[in-house]
Amino acid sequence: MPPWRALVLTMLLLVGCTGLAHAQQTDAPSALTAEIDRLLDTHTASSPAFWGVHIVDVESGAVLYSHQGDHRLIPASTQKLLTTSAALDRLGSSYRYETELHFNGTTEDGVMRGDLTLRGSGDPTFGSDELRRADPLQTWAEQLAEQGVERIEGRLIGDARQFDGVAYPEGWDIGYVTRQASRYIGTASSALSYSDNVMSVQIRASEPGQPPELRAYPNDAVTLRNEATTSSRWRGNALQFDRSFESNTIRLHGSVARSYIGTVNVPVTEPADFAMRSLVLALEEAGITTDLTRVDADTLGTVPDRGTLLFVSLSPPLADIIALINKKSNNFYAEQVLRTIGWGGSVEGGAQRIQQLLRRAGVTRFPAVHDGSGLSRRNLVAPATFTNLLRYMDSHPEAEAFKASLAASGERNTTMEYRLSRSPIRAKTGSLRYVRALSGYAERPNGSRVAFSMMANNYEGSSWRVRRTMDEIVKTLTESTVL
Repeated sequence: MPPWRALVLTMLLLVGCTGLAHAQQTDAPSALTAEIDRLLDTHTASSPAFWGVHIVDVESGAVLYSHQGDHRLIPASTQKLLTTSAALDRLGSSYRYETELHFNGTTEDGVMRGDLTLRGSGDPTFGSDELRRADPLQTWAEQLAEQGVERIEGRLIGDARQFDGVAYPEGWDIGYVTRQASRYIGTASSALSYSDNVMSVQIRASEPGQPPELRAYPNDAVTLRNEATTSSRWRGNALQFDRSFESNTIRLHGSVARSYIGTVNVPVTEPADFAMRSLVLALEEAGITTDLTRVDADTLGTVPDRGTLLFVSLSPPLADIIALINKKSNNFYAEQVLRTIGWGGSVEGGAQRIQQLLRRAGVTRFPAVHDGSGLSRRNLVAPATFTNLLRYMDSHPEAEAFKASLAASGERNTTMEYRLSRSPIRAKTGSLRYVRALSGYAERPNGSRVAFSMMANNYEGSSWRVRRTMDEIVKTLTESTVL
């Protein structure tokens, strides 16, 4: 055979093998591929972005579509799928946190003398405003008063040792913590947490030109610098606040309208101390006087015997907690849960638990996990990692709890409330600045089910265009008869 003919034959074989490899990789009908390609091309023509899309058949695992499916991208809040699935795998849907109050001392004539120990296990729901439950600290204080306790003297020990004490993960924007912090972003993590680790500051306008009136609860949890003013306008609010880590100081500035009455939720930087202060306040409001010295268990060489268990607060089952994480995208809950499953109560330990689960799910290229909520821009996850995980969790012993935690299209009071109404999907959304993501399950017209993951990073233009493109891809899956 002439050399040139051998060369041509070799090239033809290589081209044929390349095409076969692509077909085996996607396993996708050309019409479906062409339609999704068209949607992505239409979007990127007007608004450039880095896209990653991966769609697989849940039952067979066949890849129906892949566009940079193995390329790791910033997942935003779809990161919570990793956190919640690993938590269910490790703890089970019936797991409940326990927060305990112990007493080691004596009680005589209505006076308790000794050590009270408030011990946390990482419960994100303890005193949380996300749940319509009685405040556990107030309940405990009232029960002590009903039992005849009139005064408590000694030490109040806050035990948060179940976590490693690192309050914030790597990769969070400093603005989350210093300027944008709220009940939903920038809150510190601790094994002893209370009321979402935020302090309520009630604000009431005063006379124009004068500072508004502030009332904090509890009033000594942080230092408030009131540099705001009351304006002469009747409506409108331009109040802002900055935080200082070194002094745990909150500076309020800007202005409020002269009719303004409202509440600002300010995250605290020392959650365990905040919980102890809140307990003292609850005791005093129940009519019990106190002379208690607050002590962090970490500062004690040897933590004394906790003594008698007085009260224990049980959280809702984990299934309910992860539903709040995935349906409402609760960042604080996600961070608490990740540390709960991690060795030493650390983010790094939680990341290793996620890696163990993904290894069993068949993932070979592991994601970069730096937090549980997805706020960190150091997180990197490939769309194919999510689809592998979704397939694995579909047949997991905790499959029912996991799938129930995902918001259905149009479901009220969830991140999917105004998206894809009546489409047969359950999904988790994700959003950061210049990042949008959507991952979940969808049912096709022929009854088959698919797992999908879409991420757009560094996009230009408006966020609604990215979201619309993602929704159109989902509609193509759920409405197109092309199989």
